[in-house]
Amino acid sequence: AGGALLRALGFAALLLPALPRGSPGSAERRCFCQVTGHLDDCTCDVETIDAFNNYKLFPRLNQLLESDYFRYYKVNLKKPCPFWNDNSHCGIRDCAVKPCPSDEVPDGIRSAGYKYSEEANSRAEECEEANRLGAVDESLSKETQQAVLQWTWHDDSSDSFCEADDIHSPDAEYVDLLLNPERYTGYKGPDAWKIWNSIYEENCFKPQNVKRPLTSGRGDDGGVCVEKRAFYRLISGLHASINIHLSARYLLQDTWSEKKWGPNVTEFQQRFDEVVTRGEGPRRLKNLYFLYLIELRALSKVLPFFERPGFQLYTGNQSHDAEIKNLLLEVLHLAKSFPLHFDENSFFAGNKKEAAKLKEEVRLHFKNISKIMDCVGCFKCRLWGKLQTQGLGTALKILFSESLIEKIPESGPSYGFQLTRQEIVALFNAFGRISTSVRELENFRAILRTMR
Repeated sequence: AGGALLRALGFAALLLPALPRGSPGSAERRCFCQVTGHLDDCTCDVETIDAFNNYKLFPRLNQLLESDYFRYYKVNLKKPCPFWNDNSHCGIRDCAVKPCPSDEVPDGIRSAGYKYSEEANSRAEECEEANRLGAVDESLSKETQQAVLQWTWHDDSSDSFCEADDIHSPDAEYVDLLLNPERYTGYKGPDAWKIWNSIYEENCFKPQNVKRPLTSGRGDDGGVCVEKRAFYRLISGLHASINIHLSARYLLQDTWSEKKWGPNVTEFQQRFDEVVTRGEGPRRLKNLYFLYLIELRALSKVLPFFERPGFQLYTGNQSHDAEIKNLLLEVLHLAKSFPLHFDENSFFAGNKKEAAKLKEEVRLHFKNISKIMDCVGCFKCRLWGKLQTQGLGTALKILFSESLIEKIPESGPSYGFQLTRQEIVALFNAFGRISTSVRELENFRAILRTMR
């Protein structure tokens, strides 16, 4: 079966455009010629991000994501697609996700579905008061009770950029992200294209005459405002990051005795070579760096939320939890120390009424994209798609909640701004994916440098 798979992949490769050949080092130039210097709409440059990420932030962030708190993510992979009737699922074994037996998940994580901003174990009276105030009066009619529940749901979702899973659903299961890594699964073709076409053509802002991704900074953006241009570049950057992971962890050998995963340079070139992609590949890579700056900025902004003494990363292991919180704060302080942060103040400036309308439009567009992830036929792709869209959505929520974060008290509960454990795990793991992509680009540069 393994040999048949590799023969099929080899045959598929024959159908792809031929890669051009040139002088030594030309392969690197065709992918990375434009991936240098300043980024559009930013004061930052690629080289500063590379040095900061690869040698400072990436090693510490990777260590953080290996901890129990961040490796377990609860997800419902059985939700039906809300946009079209298609129950087809990828039958390739590498598409499968292995959920965790409940006894493998730390007790503190399984029993803590609440928001993690209070000292949960020492505030019983406060919790009782919250339950009393939040309870629905049984004397109310069923219609009124339902309306109250809808109001509560609206309050919880009005600042959300994602359609989050109901973690209390019987279909929601914990997944160990370290045992289900994002990598090439063989999921491709019409089903995969249908997902991305739905995202780009129906849910992204872009000029009608420009194909993906948006070519900003070249005078042909069709008058798209900075906010809509940024939104499109975020989605394009996310797409680029996913493609980098598929190329970097490709199934190179599949035999009865072992599977060998590693970088597939040809796959990378098919997705990012300037000639093969008709000039789009290098711009996709620049959009990855733009996405990196947005999520890095969110981490630097949310530091006050995590710095409070009452906040804890609770798994039930007190000494380990304290150690991981210190590591988390170290990562956040590193993020804050970055010298050339993206300035989000240019977003939604000007007329307040128009800005509020545009912000809501962006939020609903992104929420729709998060729903599309339930249409992905490959379960492993669906897992990482849901996690990364929730992570990016959480980053946007943070950037648009700056005034609330500034009002967070140094001690006690934060009623104005909250993050659930799901949002926290998704935020850091999503940024971990982007950080890994930037690191992988260094490896591909080195390989391509020796190729024609």
